[in-house]
Amino acid sequence: MSKRKDKAWYALFTVPLLFVFTTVVIIPFVIGIGYSFVKWDGIPANPKVFVGFDNFVQLFQDDRFIASSWNTVQFTVLSLIAVNVFGLLLSLLVTTKLRVSNAARTLFFMPNLIGGLILGYIWQFIFTDAFKLIGQKTGLGSIFFNWLLDPQFALYAMVIVFTWQMAGYTMIIYIAGIQGIPDDMIEAAKVDGANMWQRLTRIIFPLLMPSFTICFFLTLSGAFKMFDVNLSLTKGGPNNSTEMFAMNIFNEIFGYGHYGLGQAKAIVFFLVVAILTLTQVAITKRKEVQM
Repeated sequence: MSKRKDKAWYALFTVPLLFVFTTVVIIPFVIGIGYSFVKWDGIPANPKVFVGFDNFVQLFQDDRFIASSWNTVQFTVLSLIAVNVFGLLLSLLVTTKLRVSNAARTLFFMPNLIGGLILGYIWQFIFTDAFKLIGQKTGLGSIFFNWLLDPQFALYAMVIVFTWQMAGYTMIIYIAGIQGIPDDMIEAAKVDGANMWQRLTRIIFPLLMPSFTICFFLTLSGAFKMFDVNLSLTKGGPNNSTEMFAMNIFNEIFGYGHYGLGQAKAIVFFLVVAILTLTQVAITKRKEVQM
């Protein structure tokens, strides 16, 4: 009787979630796959013309899509390094015996609570007005200028904003991993004469590999899918130099009305993100060690 009650409770909580997931994710995804094989402008009254794999052939001949792919790769690599380096450094800082460690954790995590659109508009003001003022007051105009007008610096500006938003979140994950390492293991290493660098590389980093797996996955997938900051900070400019995967797909569908081609790009986008994230998880999982 108790097993039946347990199954009933499981169904009560699981079935609504499965229904929502199927309705919001699975069904639209399947419909999107169907749209990727047709030529359609999104107007219901206009016919959908089946073109087979022509959309997939066309997207690889789209110079703007290729450029946005390269922009996304550069942004993702830089963000993956920056977010995890700063997240790890912050976690090591706040797990030391600081009097303000709790306040520091809160302050470092707060940017993650700000919506991407708002975040982009805040930093747009910083890069345009604040940087210009600092450059005028200090005479360092070669460094402090409007980064958003320079094709190369605009990409770095997006990396800075994304890092500022995500570093605090990865910090929390790394803190949980560090606190899970037994203190007696660290103390034994100190007794054996291991310095700080040796303790980090021989004990802390290997035991933090599960945290690395999670943080790398979140950063990799988040950087590839990033759209809101891209929209509010640069809108893909200047000259489409910061247009990412997601924004290119959005513009193709809602800007140019190419629903079929845009859906084909979305399918390729999904496959790329899935392959890269699954590969990353598989590689880092193999490096995890047991205590």
